[in-house]
Amino acid sequence: MWDKLEEIDKRYRELEEQIAIPEVSSDPKQLQKLAQERASSEDVVTKYRKYQATDRTLTETRAMLSDKQDDEMTELVKQEIEKLGGQLDNQLEELKLALLTKDPNDVKDIIVEIRAGVGGNEAGLFAADLFRMYSRYAQAKGWETDIINANESGIGGFKEIIFEVKGKDAFSRLKYEMGVHRVQRVPVTESSGRIHTSTATVAVLPEADEVEVDVNPDDLRIDIFHSGGAGGQNVNKVATAVRITYLPTGMVVVCQDERSQLKNKTRAMAVLRARLLDAERRKQEEAMTKQRRSQVGTGDRAEKIRTYNVPQDRITDHRIGLTLHNLNRVLEGDFDQLIDALATSDQAKQLQEQLV
Repeated sequence: MWDKLEEIDKRYRELEEQIAIPEVSSDPKQLQKLAQERASSEDVVTKYRKYQATDRTLTETRAMLSDKQDDEMTELVKQEIEKLGGQLDNQLEELKLALLTKDPNDVKDIIVEIRAGVGGNEAGLFAADLFRMYSRYAQAKGWETDIINANESGIGGFKEIIFEVKGKDAFSRLKYEMGVHRVQRVPVTESSGRIHTSTATVAVLPEADEVEVDVNPDDLRIDIFHSGGAGGQNVNKVATAVRITYLPTGMVVVCQDERSQLKNKTRAMAVLRARLLDAERRKQEEAMTKQRRSQVGTGDRAEKIRTYNVPQDRITDHRIGLTLHNLNRVLEGDFDQLIDALATSDQAKQLQEQLV
């Protein structure tokens, strides 16, 4: 571990020197790449240097015991040694956590895609509930949310809704939400009072910078059409909705929420780049390990990461076996307890893998 820390510290110093070179600072692409690499190791380096400083102080304090001094001073030195030893132990644990592989996407803004799965209209209503839950959570965090495209089901639900979340640590917190969510409740349209099970899928995509995903304009087909959503007379008179088809794969992105054709095109391209970056990331991960799966699966009831049982006010995350009885609070956007537990479990797994 210590050799690895020395290498990281050395590389950090090299990056600082390279960034200061005029030729590098004048090249935005290279500068961004080096700055991102430096930022990814800054926390580790800071904690490592802090640990080294405490370790030096502890060594110097222990040496004081060999000096001739009165009993009172000796006792004070021993107390200081005990205090520094505790600090060193805590800093060591912090270092181990900091050494865990950082996801470079953690600092990015995100695009969230929610789609109704199995369950008909009730699945669409559940998709709307999830959108509201994430919107409330983002609001509590001080993040900005903006709808990119929505396909309503007609009874207050969504067949699909895509929205952007901008804010500090958005991906690092919400990345644990990707997967199939299952709800068990009595639908408002169910006269017999039977519990209905339905699903919705959630994909969380880190936004990609243009320097990360190079899209050839010749690979795009861009269609402009009249928006089918709400918007009054402007929607009917002016064609502002944008549909972008990525020809190599047939991937289609639609954005019609804005009244400006340029804004819709810009936001549709942001979604396309995010999807392409995510596809490349998953391709690389699958090449390294066969254990990873696609984010959302098929939406089948069995492919669930979490179950929301409304009659019993119960929410269960099946990945870590955690069950809570505060479903109403969670649906109102208060689910940091769930995310913290998932993050802790993820860290524990990574630490175990490092020790093997």
